[in-house]
Amino acid sequence: MRLSSMLFVTLREDPAEAEIPSHKLLLRAGYIRRIGSGIYAYLPLMWRVLKKVSQIVREEMDATGAQECLLPQLQPSDLWRESGRWDTYTKAEGIMFALTDRQERELGLGPTHEEVITTIAKEMIRSYRQLPLHLYQIQTKFRDEIRPRFGLMRGREFIMKDGYSFHTDSESLKKTYQDMNRAYSNMLRRSGLQFRAVEADSGAIGGSGSQEFMVLADAGEDEVLYTPDGKYAANVEKAVSLPADAVPSPFSTYEKRETPGTDTIEKLCQFFKCSPTQVVKNVLYQAVYDSGMTVLAIVSIRGDQEVNEVKLQNELTKLASQFGGKAVLSLTVPDAQAQQKWAAKPLPLGYIAPNLEDSYITSEKNLSPKFLRLVDKTAVDLTNFVTGANETGYHVAGANWGEHFQQPALVVDIRKARPGDRATHDPSQTLESARGIEVGHIFQLGVKYSQSMGATYTSEQGEEVPLVMGCYGVGVSRLAQAAVEQSYDKDGIIWPVAIAPYHAIITIPNITDGKQVEAAEKLYGELNKAGIETLLDDRDERAGVKFKDADLIGIPYRIVPGRSLKDGKVEVVERATRKSQEMPVGEVLPTLKQWIDAALQNTSA
Repeated sequence: MRLSSMLFVTLREDPAEAEIPSHKLLLRAGYIRRIGSGIYAYLPLMWRVLKKVSQIVREEMDATGAQECLLPQLQPSDLWRESGRWDTYTKAEGIMFALTDRQERELGLGPTHEEVITTIAKEMIRSYRQLPLHLYQIQTKFRDEIRPRFGLMRGREFIMKDGYSFHTDSESLKKTYQDMNRAYSNMLRRSGLQFRAVEADSGAIGGSGSQEFMVLADAGEDEVLYTPDGKYAANVEKAVSLPADAVPSPFSTYEKRETPGTDTIEKLCQFFKCSPTQVVKNVLYQAVYDSGMTVLAIVSIRGDQEVNEVKLQNELTKLASQFGGKAVLSLTVPDAQAQQKWAAKPLPLGYIAPNLEDSYITSEKNLSPKFLRLVDKTAVDLTNFVTGANETGYHVAGANWGEHFQQPALVVDIRKARPGDRATHDPSQTLESARGIEVGHIFQLGVKYSQSMGATYTSEQGEEVPLVMGCYGVGVSRLAQAAVEQSYDKDGIIWPVAIAPYHAIITIPNITDGKQVEAAEKLYGELNKAGIETLLDDRDERAGVKFKDADLIGIPYRIVPGRSLKDGKVEVVERATRKSQEMPVGEVLPTLKQWIDAALQNTSA
């Protein structure tokens, strides 16, 4: 392709809307164009990158025996109500674009396709002889992000590969899950990316277990905790660890003490001259279930620890049936306005004890009349601890479970693991932290969707059994931007060879120089004929402008037929290392072919 005939416009300044380097560079280099909030046009250079990523994904999926299909983007709400996720996606998470057609039928634009694929399986899979079965698609998805940001990282329209597998049992599912683990690792490796596979929370998708694939980058929205021995890595939402040991309590007798102005753990510890590991703090949460029921929960946790709200929401979801629901629509720390709706009297905030009386809750429809009390594992083993006295300005010291406070009935692990904690698999290993961009996620769904939607098969014994399912997603457009976020410098993008829009760019310094033009045209024809995808910068621009643009768009190799042409040589510059060398024109093709082949082999090894 000749740049003179290409839709190619670059910017010298960073667009005001862009926050992170990859977003700025993709806009400046003319890869994408903003059309609306979270909505981008993929321009010619970007589309070539996306096609290459898609092809790598397709090849790895096909190699596992998965079959490609294409599912409808427009989905009837009835399917989502059947699975129990309509309210979750349209109200709780609120990420589904919902609409009503002229027949007053509710529809959604697909953020994911579990319901559609389960319906297909329900109608077409009859016997165990048809299993296992694995279908996938590469398609545009839609999510109504609260705050679209970072370009293609968190947009409202994006390209995704999503796949779904069906099995007779969990053993068959685990085999496909492992196949996907290898396939996803291959996809990222072949794309030239540094990544880490980590344990993850399954979120609204659900299932018994899941794993995320994180491209490592400083601008990553996710925090990953891992051990140096390489045996453990998890998203901080899912991570577990051993907290620091609690310091022995200096309090031997139970007493209530006036503690004015100690509504924080720091102030309280200064007052008592004690460690936060000797304190039980009690955090109030308000959960609203899809049944319409509001439940108030008191979470007791050791004073030096923080509540992991993802883990807390998972625990509350397990209890949903007690409150007539299936899912938690919202989980918040109730502010003053929220408290006014249910508090029968002013709360002793900052001084709450685990046994705060239920009389603080007013009697109302759709409001649970009792506090739900959960105690984290870090707090349940404490003795002679300090905690609130349920009276503003007062705490108790020397308190014990089963003596001064009822023995906890609901003991859970809801603390947030953090860097420096000891690893559960080997306490000599301490957790370290890295930032990551989630580009892939695989799930063991089990029978969550098949059971709720009645998707069964006839077993070898002639019984009707729910299909066991797996789900596997890769963000194609997100992966492409993650590659830029991981590899750039002050002058622009540095694409990995495997997904670069072109392998090489020939930059003609002076288009009025006949010899430069002749050499460039000859190389341009030879390289493209040999399968080396090559751009020709034949624009009537200053050489400096062309060199800057070549660096900005990040093509792996730049060829310059300049001053050395009189000696039969051209300059070849490697974008990643900036190494420059002059070589005879006749050696350019075999040399580039060797470099490109080597780069592709290294990433596929």
